[in-house]
Amino acid sequence: MPTNNHPYFFQAMMSNRLYRLVIALVTMGAWLVAGASIPPGYYSSLDGKSGEALKNAVHELTLRHTVLSYYSLWNYFPETDCYPDNTSKVWDMYSDHNYYFGNTWGMNREHSLPKSWWAPSGENENTTLYPSYTDLMHLYPADAEANAAKYYWPLGEVSSTTYNNGVTKVGTPLTGQGGGCSQVFEPDNRYKGDFARTYFYMACTYQHYTWRHTYMLTNNNWKTLNEWSIELLCRWARNDAVSDKEVARNDAVQKCQNNRNPFIDIPELFEYIWGDRQGQVFNLSEAGMSNDTTSYSGDPELIAPIQDTVLDFGEVALGKSLDYTLYIKGSALNNPLSVQIYRYDYEMFSIPVSSVSRTIANSPEGYPLKITYTPTTTGEHTARLLISDGGLVGSVGVELRARCLPVPSLTTLEALPATGITGNSYTANWRSSNQDVDYYVITRTIYNNETGETRTETTDTDNANTTSYTFNDRLPGETHTYCVQAYRLGYMSAPSNVVTIDASGITGIMASKPLQLLTMEGAIVIKCSESMGSATIYNMAGQVVRHISDLHNDMIIELPRGIYLLTTSSSREAWKVAVR
Repeated sequence: MPTNNHPYFFQAMMSNRLYRLVIALVTMGAWLVAGASIPPGYYSSLDGKSGEALKNAVHELTLRHTVLSYYSLWNYFPETDCYPDNTSKVWDMYSDHNYYFGNTWGMNREHSLPKSWWAPSGENENTTLYPSYTDLMHLYPADAEANAAKYYWPLGEVSSTTYNNGVTKVGTPLTGQGGGCSQVFEPDNRYKGDFARTYFYMACTYQHYTWRHTYMLTNNNWKTLNEWSIELLCRWARNDAVSDKEVARNDAVQKCQNNRNPFIDIPELFEYIWGDRQGQVFNLSEAGMSNDTTSYSGDPELIAPIQDTVLDFGEVALGKSLDYTLYIKGSALNNPLSVQIYRYDYEMFSIPVSSVSRTIANSPEGYPLKITYTPTTTGEHTARLLISDGGLVGSVGVELRARCLPVPSLTTLEALPATGITGNSYTANWRSSNQDVDYYVITRTIYNNETGETRTETTDTDNANTTSYTFNDRLPGETHTYCVQAYRLGYMSAPSNVVTIDASGITGIMASKPLQLLTMEGAIVIKCSESMGSATIYNMAGQVVRHISDLHNDMIIELPRGIYLLTTSSSREAWKVAVR
């Protein structure tokens, strides 16, 4: 039963025009708060455009930002996702659990738009090839349990739930939603607008991607969002106006990566691209922004970075280096800009130039300044980047932070038998490393017993607070194997033993050496990185059916249909395998 403070009840009690007026006034008030951090001229490129040209202008504006290190994100979250009245409490949009910075065990760095939608697992997803991988505009700290339930399901509204923690719902989608998925993720009403504006940003900033999964997105269409998701996200954006939380977060993210979410600063902008004002020309003055963005004196201005931007390189191992790219954008600059690193540990940071052309800095793209952190000693390191001249009054300072640690010593993990095996899923398991790691890497070999095709995939666990990972992509007739490695500061442990889940569901087959057994029609395929010596194959009655003097990689052993045990002279383990 809706109450009088429920957004749908509120909308129902007002005419559509009056409702829109109230929403516009509320969001305009939110914009006035945010406007304090919007650099002069920041949105001037959007003025006078409509439709596809307007969306392209948003794309050009937001795409060129500082691409952060994935493992520095927890250093930024205290600035971007903290309750304003409690400097240590994490603002989690996925649960009502109480988490605090300094001890975020049980939380993930969550891509609200799932990373699997754009990048195949292990295909350079965490490099600058995919800057979306570390874009704070859609990365949030999230309760790990809710994040696992959310999986890579699209946003939507559930008709029945399979998971509900009071904030995150997962379940069967309403008719017409889900894009063909059996499940959708429905956030709490107070955050639906937040997620809608996040997806608007992603649909513009990364519109040039080729999307692997098109549940909500579409390729070869300038709108990027498909029709059912447009209806959903527009409705959520209208019903849940821009909040103080979003405004404060937008300001904080700008100080981290030097771009903003236009759909928070200009709440009606989405209407011009996907909503009720499609085809109309967007005008900054009508959006109430003329005093802050277009009607400035024309004096030299630095649009990005803003004063006291913080670039946190996170943790880097001694002997390695890390690059950040900081975009320098100006307006009406009349001289070259001077750039220099000074103060404190300045010798640990370097830049390739001492000045930036005013022509390049004044261009819409700006100048990509590469800043490199190359530590020579362990410990905390800080410095300042000073940007001056160009005709500016005063200068702009950027804080540089980093921490150098000794090279990690990683021990080999022990992979455990898979559990929860169904026709299309299973859970890979391993023992805790009991050492400081960033995350775990699971390498799988997948063999199709019908076609004979083999492929290898790697998946990272996104955090170190787990000893299992569930896969839902197993197809009938496939044999899967996995091994696990620990990752820390650019280093990985040696591969663990190998666990096999064969086509018949037999599991727990473990190798003390890197041996994997795959099956095909009427045969076993041997996969190993070194000779395994002699081998003996037994049937389930204990009878010897084959003796092999030298078991080596890619050997095909033809056998009648049945279940067998294989032993080798180089290991005391026995491997169980089913031949179809």
